[in-house]
Amino acid sequence: MKITKEDIKHVAGLSRLEFSEDELEKFTEQMGDIINMADQLAEVDTKDVPETVQVVDRDTVFREDKPELWETREELMENVPEKADGYIKVPVIIDKDDNA
Repeated sequence: MKITKEDIKHVAGLSRLEFSEDELEKFTEQMGDIINMADQLAEVDTKDVPETVQVVDRDTVFREDKPELWETREELMENVPEKADGYIKVPVIIDKDDNA
């Protein structure tokens, strides 16, 4: 499958991205390489290869989720990365002015 600059422009337009001519050239070549690699992988005979979900046995890399209890509010607040006026400060995740 041949990837053209028009393909990249089309996808960029759908994604509301804008690229310079240099970037279009670069991304067209890179996407072509990726598609060619995927085509090569499709040619590999995997008929007798069992399905694999994960190739490496590994346990979770995250620590166990254990609740921590603090005896006092002051103890809790010592571990808070950001605080304001005695409250825990968290990033805004919902813009209340956004009606979308």
